[in-house]
Amino acid sequence: MPAPLPLSPRIEATDAPPIPAARAWATRYAGGAGPAIDLTQAVPGYPPPASLLERLAEAGGSRAAATYGPIDGDPALRDALAADAAAVYGAPLAAADVAITAGCNLAFSMVMAVLAAGGEGGVILPTPWYFNHRMALAMQGIPAVPLPCRAEDGFVPDPDRLAPLLAGGARALVLVTPNNPTGAIYPPAMIETCAALCRRHGAWLVIDETYRDFLPASALPPHRLFQDPGWRDRVVHLYSFSKAYCVPGHRLGAVLAGPRLRTALMKALDTWQICAPRPAQAALAWAVPALAEWRAGNRALMAGRAEQFRAAVAQLPGWRLDALGAYFAYLRVPEEGPAALTVAERLAVERGLLGLPGPFFGPGQERHLRLAFANAGEEAIAELPARLAAG
Repeated sequence: MPAPLPLSPRIEATDAPPIPAARAWATRYAGGAGPAIDLTQAVPGYPPPASLLERLAEAGGSRAAATYGPIDGDPALRDALAADAAAVYGAPLAAADVAITAGCNLAFSMVMAVLAAGGEGGVILPTPWYFNHRMALAMQGIPAVPLPCRAEDGFVPDPDRLAPLLAGGARALVLVTPNNPTGAIYPPAMIETCAALCRRHGAWLVIDETYRDFLPASALPPHRLFQDPGWRDRVVHLYSFSKAYCVPGHRLGAVLAGPRLRTALMKALDTWQICAPRPAQAALAWAVPALAEWRAGNRALMAGRAEQFRAAVAQLPGWRLDALGAYFAYLRVPEEGPAALTVAERLAVERGLLGLPGPFFGPGQERHLRLAFANAGEEAIAELPARLAAG
């Protein structure tokens, strides 16, 4: 029998997607604890408003949306996002700073191709890291340089630990805030210190703010990076429309960057996506300003679920809530029990509670479990103490 034909060694060496692996455990659940509760994926637990669905349907049936659009996004959506971001950050931002992408994961992959593919030095990822970021780097042969974050620091990166890694020649630092997987909200001063360190060492700062719409009002603005006139030469900002507008299936994200990076990024945009989905762009150009109050209501809803989750975990001796925010809770499993990988599988198989074990998010996470509570209603969160205790 002939030998199998070769595949890309980089792809074959990349970890398998974690969420399907965790959901496979649940196929062995017999239902004894009640309906399964799936807290593996960051999915909004409520639908888009009817007005947005109507506009998506209308745009999807239009002749204009069936044609190719501008490589870097439709001008109306770029204008709307720039105006929204300018208000959030208190800084002058314009459509010329914005490129629209087919989702934020693709935005990250394309930005990494521009910044680091084929180069030496690698990209610094704080651990625990977002697994798709690690996978995207592995596929392109870009070394991931771990920056360990500690529970005692609330999983906020320590700039003193960052400096030696930057001195080693890293091409970029990636910050995700509010963080996935921990939910940690990075303080503006820490972000700005990291930006200054990157500038000193000649590295880019890539800041992924997919969950920024769920920050409490007290945490705004998230940072003052855009108030620095020189940000376009050293900072790249990533954004996703999926969570704030409940449209993950329509795949829309964005990159905010300066002209030099955007000129290079256009090559990746034209090759990998041609243009982002046009019906969603048309609908969201209206939604960004029109649904501001609706988004604020969802921010309050998520904050309420987070506090309900905090109260639920407080009932459990041995479990420790090390970080909480946006869509996520990062739990330390009881010290006297097995490691998180075993706990996660047992919870799925025996109690119908699906979460992701810490090792899916990088090294040193053997005692942690991530639960994405955003798609869980109040009744499901109320069941967590009983299911976690039994597991």
